[in-house]
Order: sequence, then structure tokens, then C-alpha cells
Amino acid sequence: MCVVDIHPPRAIVKQVTKSSSFRKKEAIVRPAQVLHPQLALQSQIAQGPTRMGTNEWHIERRSSFETESPLARESLNVSETGSLSIVVLGASGDLAKKKTFPALFHLYRQGFLPPKEVHIFGYARTKISDDELRDRLRGYLVPAKDASAKQLDDVSDFLNLIKYVSGSYDSEEGFRLLDKEISEHEYSKNSAEGLSRRLFYLALPPSVYPSVCKMIKTCCMNKSNLGGWTRVVVEKPFGKDLESAEELSTQIGELFEEPQIYRIDHYLGKELVQNMLVLRFANRLFLPLWNRDNIDNVQIVFREDFGTEGRGGYFDQYGIIRDIIQNHLLQVLCLVAMEKPVSLKPEHIRDEKVKVLESVVPISDDEVVLGQYEGYRDDPTVPDESNTPTFATVILRIHNERWEGVPFILKAGKALNSRKAEIRVQFKDVPGDIFKCQKQGRNEFVIRLQPSEAIYMKLTVKQPGLEMSTVQSELDLSYGQRYQGVTIPEAYERLILDTIRGDQQHFVRRDELKASWKIFTPLLHRIDRGEFKPLPYKPGSRGPAEADELLRKAGYVQTHGYIWIPPTL
Repeated sequence: MCVVDIHPPRAIVKQVTKSSSFRKKEAIVRPAQVLHPQLALQSQIAQGPTRMGTNEWHIERRSSFETESPLARESLNVSETGSLSIVVLGASGDLAKKKTFPALFHLYRQGFLPPKEVHIFGYARTKISDDELRDRLRGYLVPAKDASAKQLDDVSDFLNLIKYVSGSYDSEEGFRLLDKEISEHEYSKNSAEGLSRRLFYLALPPSVYPSVCKMIKTCCMNKSNLGGWTRVVVEKPFGKDLESAEELSTQIGELFEEPQIYRIDHYLGKELVQNMLVLRFANRLFLPLWNRDNIDNVQIVFREDFGTEGRGGYFDQYGIIRDIIQNHLLQVLCLVAMEKPVSLKPEHIRDEKVKVLESVVPISDDEVVLGQYEGYRDDPTVPDESNTPTFATVILRIHNERWEGVPFILKAGKALNSRKAEIRVQFKDVPGDIFKCQKQGRNEFVIRLQPSEAIYMKLTVKQPGLEMSTVQSELDLSYGQRYQGVTIPEAYERLILDTIRGDQQHFVRRDELKASWKIFTPLLHRIDRGEFKPLPYKPGSRGPAEADELLRKAGYVQTHGYIWIPPTL
């Protein structure tokens, strides 16, 4: 038997033999939006639709998609007109109050969450009313002192979209009640069955992901699949090492298919991180320069000028490598080092990122410096003998044609002398230096991720005056000056909107997660066993002096006497 979709009109042609049971049917034309052409040809097409001797043809309507893979459905570009229910699990926690709900509010103010379609549900164990949750959130949405009347009205209208449900994370009772509330919202919005959309944001610790996902799968899935969907957003840290990450991936993967899972890394939502691919592949200037022939080293840096500040007990379970380097900085490295993708489709981009990760060679012990700031163990929630690093410099090396021999220096630390995150690409020395200016410093291409977002190129130029002397200066694109009046969206706004749109480009795929943990797990296990000790450093310093020495050995040349100053408006 051969089944073929023909469009337009959308009808199914079925080939049957005289010996089979046959009931004549009339051709029925189906609406174009119901069946996507991508699902048109079934696997039986390989047999070829022949019409020989005893064969007859009739046309019938396919009744449903129940046999279709959710993987295929999630990849369709269908028109989404049903109601949208956004469920924030862990609604009473800090992450939800400080990041998730403010991001939803900003999307609402910009018109991306129309009240005629959207309702927001908070779910947590805390027993509070709808109004109590709204009161807790109000102060995080706009500053009360400086808020205009319009902003306060918007806050009130937004908070009225929020319904709170209390329940545990591992029993069906609470999730059945949640599903009842969602279904009532969908009914009130006249959303046709199967067209509604359900987004579950897990603002929760990873330890409860498996039970929560099981409850969602059991109790809260979208009831049909005629264009609607169910998607799950999970926060980092996604595991503590390769084994735990794979175990977690397997547990969630048994419940949802990969296109339904959105592993969020908020660094991928930052404006300048998203600009990376545009800079590299839309500008001819960089194409011939972006390789080992011209680049000496690459630094990806994250610095904070404060310590753990009451979160010492939580931070001590993970440390700076798990908290920052293995996820945020490694994702940035992928965008800096990857090859040009075939297209901007999410899978093509993520394929190239995985290739980079799989090309990273094992980390060498003599290319790692760990530190712990003095006073870290004074936190009563931190063990007296803690071996957890609050600072790390790690050099990664990529074994491929483009990057062989170029060190990628990942550096992150707390309680340092400044707060910033940046990518610093340092080029090689100019051969035949006729101006004798190498001591002034090398060319550098710097992308300042935060604060004071900017892209600037450090150059050597002639110093104004009668003498032929040189000085370091810059070509500067500072966003605050160039794009005055333009509000740069928060990373969470961007990523939640991507989730609603079904765009997984800026989310971490399972094989990508596995490859990243594979790089760091051996080092992390040695630290956990106490075999690799962090060096002490003073709060407010640059970190251990050994880290600067490691950079020097890796080939980084520091520019003395030059400081980039963000331009004033």
C-alpha cells in the first residue's frame, strides 16, 4: 500500500487492491494549515505509487496526526493562533522574581504577550494567594519611586494575568489542579482543542527536574497536536559532571523529545554574544584574519568585584568552573571559534558548535590556575576546609586547521578588582616593525559584553603633532553612544521569546551539553577529590599572580599605559 499527500488540494491518495476491504469515499479537501508539506510523504513512498492491472485508487481524508512524531511536528512552521499558557514553576523563588517574571513583563509591555491570548501561571510549594504572589512580584517589575502612571497601570494589568497554584513537585494532585486552571484559561480564550500552546519554565534546582517533568508529561500536556505544542525550559546547572548530566538528559529525554526541551544559558541571549556571528560572517574584513596565521591568543573573561554574598553554601557545591566557565564562557568560545554554518537554521549553527567542542584536546594541568579569595570560608554556610575555587584560569586548545596552536584562555573569578565580561582577540606582532612600536602593544579586537556594551579595535596610530611618534588608540563602537535611546533587551526576554517562537538557535542541544562536560569533568573530579588546590588571593586584586604568569607563558602581551575609557554621551 502507498499513501501520498497531494497538495493543493490537501487530500490523501491510497492505493488498494481488489482483495482488500474497500469502501468508496469521496475526495475531501482539508484546510491548508492542518497538514504541513514536510509531513506529506510517508515512508511508504519508497515503494512507489504504481497502478497495475488489479489496482484501484480512492481518495480519503487522514483523520489525525496521532502516528506522527512530535519531533517532526515541533519542526513545522505552522500558524500559531491558539492561547498561550506560560507556567513558571518555582514562582516564589529568587530566579523567578528577579529574572523570569520581569522578562515576561517587558515582553508584555512590548506587545509580544497579548492579553487576549496569554495567561501566566505561577506554581510552587509555598501556600499563598494570587494577590500575595502579585504583591511579591510588583517591586521587581518597575522601581516604585521612578515609575510613571502608565508604567504602574501596565504593572497592574500584567499582574492580573497571573494565577497562582500551590502544590508539591512530585505528586499528581497539584499538577492536576494546574492542568485544570490552564484548561479553563484555554476554554475562556476560545482556543480550539489542539491549537493551544503550553510553555513550562523550570525556575527550580536541577534535583527536581525529573519529577517535575514526569508530572508535566502525566498531567499537563497539550491535549492534541493540531499545531499546538508543549515546551519545557530548564535552567543551568544541568548536572555537575558528565555522568550526572547524561543521567539528567536521559530522564528528561524519556519524557520529551529534543525539540521540546530548551536548555537555557542566558549568556546566549546577550546582545553582544548574539552579534558574534554577524561580526564574523557578515564582514569581509574578518574572514581572512580569523585564524591561527593572524591571531595569537583569545581571552574570554568574566570578572565580578563581589564575593558570594550569602550564597556561599550554594556556590560551594559548584565552584567557578561549573558556575561560569563550563557553560557561559564555553558557549562564547564556540561562537568565536566555529566554522560558518550552512545557514542560520538552529541545527546548522549547533552542529558547528559541537564540532568545536569535540576538537578541544584534554586540559593540561600546567595550563590551569585555581584561586580562592581570602575570607571565602568565613561564610558560615561554607565548610571550613572547602577546596572550591572562586577563581580559575583555564587554557583550552582546539585541534583543527583553523586554530591549531592558538590558546583560548577562559578566565573567571569573584571578589576581583573590577566587574566585566569580554572577549579579547589578540593579533600577532607586525613583522618588520619599522616604527619600533611593538612595546606599546598589539592589535586587539575586543567585544565588551557587560557592562557598557561595546566593540572596539585597538590600533597603533600616529600621535598628533610634528613628531613621527606612535600611540595606541581605538576604533570604538560603544552602544550607549551609537544607539542612544535604544533599550538593549535583557537576555531572558530574548530567550523566552525564542522559546515561544520555537527557535532553538540560542539553546544548548544534548550532544553539545555532553561534549562540554566531557572537556571539564576530569579536572572537576580532581578538584572534588582535593588533588588540585586553589591558591589564596586578596579580595579586590587581579587574582593569583600565577594566573598572570600563565597568560604570559601562553603568549598574551599586556598593553601598558593604555586604558579603554567608554565615551561619554
